[in-house]
Amino acid sequence: MVEESGSHQLMGYDRAITMFSPEGRLLQVEYAKKTVRQGSTAIGVVCKDGVLLVSDKRILEKLVVTETIEKIWQIDDHIGATASGILSDARVLVERAQLKSQQHKVTYDSPIDTLSVVKDICDLKQICTQSGGLRPFGVSILVAGVDQTGPKLFETDPTGIFFQFKATAIGEGETEIVDILNKKYKDTITIEEGLKLCIEALNKILPNKVNADRIDAAYVKADEKKFKKFKREEIEKVIKNIGKK
Repeated sequence: MVEESGSHQLMGYDRAITMFSPEGRLLQVEYAKKTVRQGSTAIGVVCKDGVLLVSDKRILEKLVVTETIEKIWQIDDHIGATASGILSDARVLVERAQLKSQQHKVTYDSPIDTLSVVKDICDLKQICTQSGGLRPFGVSILVAGVDQTGPKLFETDPTGIFFQFKATAIGEGETEIVDILNKKYKDTITIEEGLKLCIEALNKILPNKVNADRIDAAYVKADEKKFKKFKREEIEKVIKNIGKK
C-alpha cells in the first residue's frame, strides 16, 4: 500500500512542467529525455579537416520514398544540424536557427558563429521547462559548424543545457556508440575516416544492417566552410568496404 501511495503521489508531480517533485526533479523534462533515447541514432564527429554528421533515417515502411526523408539540415553555409527524438520539434528549432543566422548576416555582414546558434536554440528550450501550459521540446540536437575558431560540435538536450564534444551520439544505441567512439576516435581522424567509423558503429548496434538508403551524412570542411551532403554512391562505397572485412 505504501508503494502504491508513493506511486500516486509521484504521478501528481508530472502533470505540470513547473512543479518540482520532492526529490528536486522535473518529471516532464525527464520524460522528454527518454523520448530522445528512443529516437533514431545521430552521430557527430570533429575531424582534423572539418566536422561530420551521420544519422539513421530509420525507414519503417517499404513504400516510403527514402530520398524525401531528411535527418540532417543546413542552418547556414557553414553550419548543419541533426536530431533525435520528435523530429517535428527539431524542425521548428532548426527553422528558428536558420532565421537567426540570416538575421545575423544581414545585421553584421558576417557569418554567425556556431555557439550563438546553439545558445539561441537552448534559450527557447529552457523557457519551455519553466512556463505553464508548455511542454519541453522532446528532441536533442547536434549542431556542427566551422567558424573563425575552427570546427565545432555541440549537443543540446531538452533541458536547454548544451555541451561541446569532439565526438558524440544521441538516440537509439547512444551508449554503445559512445563507447565505440571513446575507443576509436583520434584527433587526427579525417572526414572520410570519420564517416567509416560512424557507419561501422551504426552497423554494430542497429537491429537491421545498414544500407545506403537509411544513412544521411553531411560535413563541413575547415578550409571551405561549406555545408555539403555525402552522395548515396559515396555512402554505398563505404558500406561495401566494411562488408569486405
